[in-house]
Amino acid sequence: VQLQASGGGLVQAGGSLRLSCASSGRSINDYIMGWFRQGPGNEREFVSAINWYGGYTYYADSVKGRFTIARDNAKNTVYLQMNNLKPDDTAVYYCASKHRRKGWDYANNRHSYDYWGQGTLVTVSS
Repeated sequence: VQLQASGGGLVQAGGSLRLSCASSGRSINDYIMGWFRQGPGNEREFVSAINWYGGYTYYADSVKGRFTIARDNAKNTVYLQMNNLKPDDTAVYYCASKHRRKGWDYANNRHSYDYWGQGTLVTVSS
């Protein structure tokens, strides 16, 4: 599974961005998809996850109510709509996937994911 994240950029605080993560080479139908981010000097942290058919979603407390994850299996793409962005959201954002057989448990644990995209930089200015 090859993942390609895109949509990052520079935005002012309070603005919005939509990230996309496209899969090539394999359908994402049977995969749990996650978004993680890594800010300067920080460890990679969980942002959001969505199960294989989109029926369950999970958000970090820091983004709950501002970010929305969605998937379009027909397009092999996962999205992260980010609204009301804050300077603390500045980071490289990574998408990741793991097969559904690994289960929904630990969806927020980066070590449980098998495939990673290259990351897209989001910079939020104050």
